[in-house]
Amino acid sequence: MAGIVVKPRARILHGHDWVFSSEVLKIFGEPADGEVISLKDGKDHLIGSAIYNSKSQIVARRFSRRKQELDLDFFKRRIAQAAEYRVRRDMDLKLCRVVWSESDGLPGVIIDRYCDHFVLQTLTLAMDIRKDLIANAVVDLFESGASFQPANQTDASCKLAPPTVVERNDASVRRAEGLELHSGVLRGEAPSQFEIEIGRLKFEVDLLHGQKTGFYLDQRQNYETVAQYAKGRRMLDCFTNQGGFALACARAGATEVTGVEENSANIAAARRNAARNHLKVEWIEQDVFRFLRAAEKAHSQYDLIVLDPPSFTKTKGGLRDAIRGYRELHVRAFKLLSRDGILATFSCSHHVSENAFAQVIADALVDAQRSARRLRRFEQAADHPVVPTVPESEYFKGILLEMMPGR
Repeated sequence: MAGIVVKPRARILHGHDWVFSSEVLKIFGEPADGEVISLKDGKDHLIGSAIYNSKSQIVARRFSRRKQELDLDFFKRRIAQAAEYRVRRDMDLKLCRVVWSESDGLPGVIIDRYCDHFVLQTLTLAMDIRKDLIANAVVDLFESGASFQPANQTDASCKLAPPTVVERNDASVRRAEGLELHSGVLRGEAPSQFEIEIGRLKFEVDLLHGQKTGFYLDQRQNYETVAQYAKGRRMLDCFTNQGGFALACARAGATEVTGVEENSANIAAARRNAARNHLKVEWIEQDVFRFLRAAEKAHSQYDLIVLDPPSFTKTKGGLRDAIRGYRELHVRAFKLLSRDGILATFSCSHHVSENAFAQVIADALVDAQRSARRLRRFEQAADHPVVPTVPESEYFKGILLEMMPGR
C-alpha cells in the first residue's frame, strides 16, 4: 500500500486525524487521489489508514488506526456502530444525524435520516468515489425500516418502506477537494415534499432543495427551550429559515411573533408551516441587518429575540469579517430588547470559537450600553458528537441572555 511519512510534529501524532500538506515528510509508492494509503511516522511505524487527495490542503484523513480497506462490509460496520451509539443514548433514530463525519470514523460523510429517507453528503474525494457503496450499506442496514430502534420506541410514523437515499452534494466545501456540486437520488424514487413533526409542530421537508439536507436538525431540541420564555412576549426571530423558533414561540403563547429571512423560498416554506400549524406569524422577507437598522430607527422593541444566522465564515481567513458581523448583529439586537428582554443567540461558524463568541457578545453589550445575565449555554446536539482531538467536529455554540433592568 502506498502512503506518506509524516513529520515529527504533525498533529496526527497528537490525536488529530488529519495530515496537512505542510506536515508530509515524504511520499512512498505512487498514491492516486481518492485511494486508501498507509500513514507512518519517522520510525516506519504504521499509525493508520487514511484517504488521500493531493489536491486538498488536507492531503490525508485517517479513518482507522489499523490497515483497512474501504469496502461494503467496512461501511456497513461503521454506519451500524454510529446508529447503535445513538440508540444507546435514546435518540430518535427516525429523525437524526446518523453519521457525523470524523466523529463516526467516516471522514467527509454525513448521513441524515428522515424516517424512510436518508440524505447523504460525501464531502471528500475518496468517499465521493465510493458513494454508491455507502448508499448500498444504508439500504442493507435500514431496509426493514425498524433497524436500530430502542425497545421503547416504535417506527409507527414511518411507512416501513425500502429506504430512499438522496445525495445533497451541493455544499461549497466540496470545492476544496476538487469536487463538483450536485444533488440527486442514489437509491429509490425522488421523494416529494413530506411532513415531519418536532415537538408539537409540523414542518415540511424538501430533501432535494431545502437548506442543508432538508432541515436544520441541529436546532430541533432548542425550539422548546427558547419557547419556554415566550409566553406574553413580543418575539423576533432573525434568520428564521423555515420558521422553527418563531412557530415554537407562537405556539407557546407569544403575543406577537415576527420572522425575518431574506431567502424567498424559506419565507414561503415558513408561511406554509405556519398555516399547517394554524399559527399566526408576521413574515418579513428582508436582509436581517437592514431590518434591524430600520427597526432601531423606528424605536421598535421586542421582549424575546432569536439570532440564528448561517455561518459567517467557512475559512480562518474570514474570521475578522465574521467577528465584525457578529458584533454589529448583537449590538443592534441589544438596542431593540426591552428592559428585561431575552436574547437567544447562536453561531454555527466553526472558526469562531466559544470564547471568541462570548467576547463578541460582551463587546456588543458595552457598545449598546446594556447589561445582561447569562441564563444558560447551548451545546451541539448529541447526534452531532464532538471528538476533543478533532476540534473541527465542533461548530455549534449558543447563549441565552436576560437583560438586567435598571443598568
